[in-house]
Amino acid sequence: MLISPAYAQTASGAAQGGGLAGFISLAPLLLVFVVFYFLMIRPQQRRMKALQTAVADVKKGDSVVTAGGLIGKVTRVEDSAVEVEIAPNTRVRVVKATLAEVTPLGGKPAND
Repeated sequence: MLISPAYAQTASGAAQGGGLAGFISLAPLLLVFVVFYFLMIRPQQRRMKALQTAVADVKKGDSVVTAGGLIGKVTRVEDSAVEVEIAPNTRVRVVKATLAEVTPLGGKPAND
């Protein structure tokens, strides 16, 4: 025989009584997941919910930034799109889902 009977009995006996030891070995993994949830997932969910609310409540006169980097002022709001003035007499239609940031009317001017 390659393994003595006494050694084999000791190994199987330790494996059967390891319920608490199994939990303790998983505790660091669970702790990492909890920390990851509170530091990464939950704040991201809050930001996304705030952005969705702001996009749904966008109105004429708000400053917006699109995902493509265009910055402008909203001149007209439709169901799924907004018209944004990006320069004097230059207006583009933008899908609401592509808005990355909405600054409500009455925000502080950029260079003043």
